[in-house]
This record gives sequence, C-alpha cells and structure tokens, in this order.
Amino acid sequence: MPDLDQQLEFGVFPTPAATRIPELLGLVQVAEVEGLDLVSVQDHPYQDGFLDTWTLLSVLGARTTTIRLAPNVASLPLRPPVVLAKAAASLDLLTDGRVELGLGAGAFWDGVVAAGGPRRTPGEAVDALAEAVELIRAFWAGGTLRFRGEHYQAQGLHAGPAPAHDIPVWLGAYKPRMLRLTGRVADAWVPSMGYADPPDLPALAAVVDEAALAAGRPPGAVRRIYNITGRFGTGGGFLRGTPAQWAEQLAELTLTVGMSSYVLGTDDADVVRRFAAEVAPATRELVEAERARRATARQETPAGAATTSQEAPAGAATTSQETPTGTARTSQEAPTGVVLPGRADEGRGSGRHTVEPTPDDGRRLSPTMPWDEPSRPVAPDGAPGPHPEQAQHLKDIHDGLRGELAQVRDVLDQVRRGHLTVGAARSVVNTMTMRQNNWTLGAYCESYCRIVTGHHTLEDRSVFPHLRRAEPGLEAVLDRLEEEHVVIHDVLEQFDRALVRLVAEDGTGRAGEEVLQGVQSSLDLLTDTLLSHLAYEERELVGPLSRHGLS
Repeated sequence: MPDLDQQLEFGVFPTPAATRIPELLGLVQVAEVEGLDLVSVQDHPYQDGFLDTWTLLSVLGARTTTIRLAPNVASLPLRPPVVLAKAAASLDLLTDGRVELGLGAGAFWDGVVAAGGPRRTPGEAVDALAEAVELIRAFWAGGTLRFRGEHYQAQGLHAGPAPAHDIPVWLGAYKPRMLRLTGRVADAWVPSMGYADPPDLPALAAVVDEAALAAGRPPGAVRRIYNITGRFGTGGGFLRGTPAQWAEQLAELTLTVGMSSYVLGTDDADVVRRFAAEVAPATRELVEAERARRATARQETPAGAATTSQEAPAGAATTSQETPTGTARTSQEAPTGVVLPGRADEGRGSGRHTVEPTPDDGRRLSPTMPWDEPSRPVAPDGAPGPHPEQAQHLKDIHDGLRGELAQVRDVLDQVRRGHLTVGAARSVVNTMTMRQNNWTLGAYCESYCRIVTGHHTLEDRSVFPHLRRAEPGLEAVLDRLEEEHVVIHDVLEQFDRALVRLVAEDGTGRAGEEVLQGVQSSLDLLTDTLLSHLAYEERELVGPLSRHGLS
C-alpha cells in the first residue's frame, strides 16, 4: 500500500533502566521540550533491571504536559485486560487524554511463566489478544460488563471510569494471524526494526490492508508506527547517515509503504535533540512537498490516464542504501534570491541590499549593559553582492533565536504565576506542580542555551574566518562580535546557575520568590545582550554576507 496520507509523528523509546532514573526522566523532558509527539516504554515485568512500565508512565505523565504516553507494547499475559483497561483510563484522565495503549500477545514465555503467567501456544496467544481488545473497549464504554471468553471473563462488572478520549489501541504484529487481527480491530500497527526491517514492511503491510478492507475498514484507519534504531554518521545503510539522509529514508517509507509514526530507540539526549530538530522537520517537509506534487499531478492527469501513486519523493534516495542526490532544506535555510516585498526592482548593483537587518529598538530591561554599545566598530560601505540568500539565512537564524527567547520568557512567566499560587496555598500538590514547572523550565532553557552557544561557535570557527579572508576591512567588527560572544556566554552561564538554584530550592514563599527574581534578572540581561548583539551583527554583516557568502 502506498502513502496513506496519515499525519507524520515522531517519538522516543527509552530504556526503562532502574539504574539510570535521572537520565531517563531528563531524556523524556528533552523529548517534550524539543517537540516530539510520543514517548513509549517497553513492558517486561520479568526483567529485573527494568522499572515497572505503568508506574513509570504515570511519573512521566505527571512531569510532562503535552507529549503522549504509551506502553510499547504491554505484556498481555501478565496484565489482566480489566486491570489494564482501568489503568489506561485512569492515566488518560490524569493526563488530559494523552494515553495510547500498545498490546502484545506475549513473548519470552519462560519469563512470563516464571512471573506466574500462562504459557500459550501461538494460536492461543492470538485468540487471547482478540478477546482482550474486545474486553478492554467494552470496559471503556462503561456500564455493567458481562464477558465470557475462553481466556478472559467479566461477571457483572461495573466498568469505569471512562477515559478522557478514545484511547487508540496498537498491536505489535508480524505473523499472518496477528497481522489480520490488526487490520480488523486495531487503531495502529507497530512493528520494530530487527523483527521487521524496511524491506519486509510492504508485504506485512499488505496483509494488514487486506484484512482491513475485508472488515469494511479503509487501510488508512490503521496508523503505521515504526520502532526504529540508528546512529548519525556518514556511513551507508538505513539510518546510518546524516540527518538529511535519515529524513529521505523515512520519507520514502511514508510515501511508498505508508509508515507514518517513527519512534526512535535511544538513551542519548543529544540524539533526541537532533532527531527532533533536524530529522523530523526535514521528513515532514519532504513528505508534504511530494504529497502536494502528487495532488497537482492527479488534478492535471486526463481522465483514464495512468497515475504513479508509488513514486518516491523528489530528491530522496530510491533505496535505503543509496547515497541521496539531494538534501532537504532545513527550516532555517532561506530560498535563493531573497528580495523583501516592495524591493523587487532593487537588484544587484543598485547600491541597496535586498535583505534588511532587524533594527534595535533600544529598549533595555536591565539597569546596565556589560559592554559599551556606542563604541562598536562599523563595517565599511560596499555594494550589494550576488548572495542575498546568505544574508537572509543569517537573519532567519536570528529570527529563530528571537522567537525561542520569547518562548523562554513566556515559560518563566508561567512558572512565576504558578509560584504565586503555591506561595498562597502552600499545599503539597501545588508544590509538586511548581517543582515540575521548574524542571520543565530548566530543560527548555538548557536546550535554548545550547542552541545559542552552537550558533556562536559555528560563526567563530567557520563564518568569521571566511569573512576575514574575503574582506579584511571587517576585522574590527569581527573582533568585536567575537568579544560579545564571550560576554553572552558568561551571561548564559549566569542564567544557568540561577536555573540550577531554582530547581534545587524549595521554591515556596518569600525565599522561592527571591530565587525566581534572580532567574528573571539573569533572563532580562540575556534578553538585552542577545537582542542587541543580533541586531548589531545583522546591521554590519548583511552586506558582507551578500557579497561573499557564508563560506
């Protein structure tokens, strides 16, 4: 089955190791801050090194606000369906409808039996799973529940509570009977790399699709979730290359097989950041562009003409092993030939640059600045160059930093409003909520500080040396910009120290408000220095970048 036109989603699949709890909790916070859609956890109650899945999901639900939660997949032989249905509905209510339920028929039967569960044949396992799906959904519907199956029963049970939303049921399936069951009753199919690698997916998906159609369901009613693993690098193979290559390979799976949700197994927070910031948006862009192209082609195709619904995305590799011939444009890259509205007649050699620097409005939140702004050097005049897109690229990056800074300030404002509630109520529940907010703020700001530092490092090591060689008259300006990078780094460290204290302190009452005021003051100084610096850099480098490019 080709592209099912399902919405793309991205998630993370961390190891529930009992020995790495702080790292695990921090990784999930990073996943939420970076915008991933889903965190899922494997379920092996007989594994002595793993945390209990539902207990962990409950803690994660309490510490997050947007990311969805799911077992991937629950071990049905050790999770009675009624208890499982009640646990899922309860957590769904507690998290405002963020729960999905992955179910597995059972595996590692020696471990299941050692934990007191039944040993089932493959046929029995599939039959039990089919019963469980029916019983769980009946429980969620509420009322008096009577169910008599070969493996599970309910005798006049008063079912409830109902979940906050219709909880999607995933099934992990590889064999024909399980795949057919998935097509008939599941909301999602969730295979994993290692058990079903990319070349295997089309044939497996076809069984799901046929079963769905036979049951009167469109194949698109079954979401396609793929548990993936990989590493970033320059090698060949599936998910072994650059983020752009990852994006092309995942886009190809979406457009030719119908996979739509990608859940990355990793315990590395930096990998999570790259997956969320680079792979996910690039994959979405490739898929959206190809879907738009196909829609246009269908409209233009004469009646009765053949269509090619399984074409690979433009610029994507035609197999998962090939080196790509094109790469995705990232969200920070500007189209070539940027000309601001109303300036289309001002081309090369007009004496005016086609990219306008962002002006500094002169407003300051801090009483003093760590540098003397009037003494900043000025770049020599020069004609517009042939690379306005490079100057626009710098401005786009800066606009992203400005937007992120505004979000950091908004998050702090929300935390401060939460502190006022905590200080007034002094309740344990509110204090716990407040500390959750503190941790969320810390994770968000850690990510932002890393972005700013990475941008400055790239400039110092690559962009500025190139401009020094290309235009020696810029030396004083570039020296000053590098000096300001050092100052901003110190301001970021001051901000980080304030955040560490915020997370470590009790945070209630007058003492908590004093700590928050320290965070606010350091954030105000960061706002003043960064916005001033970005405006100065654009004002002085728009012309040189348009003449010489970024490298």
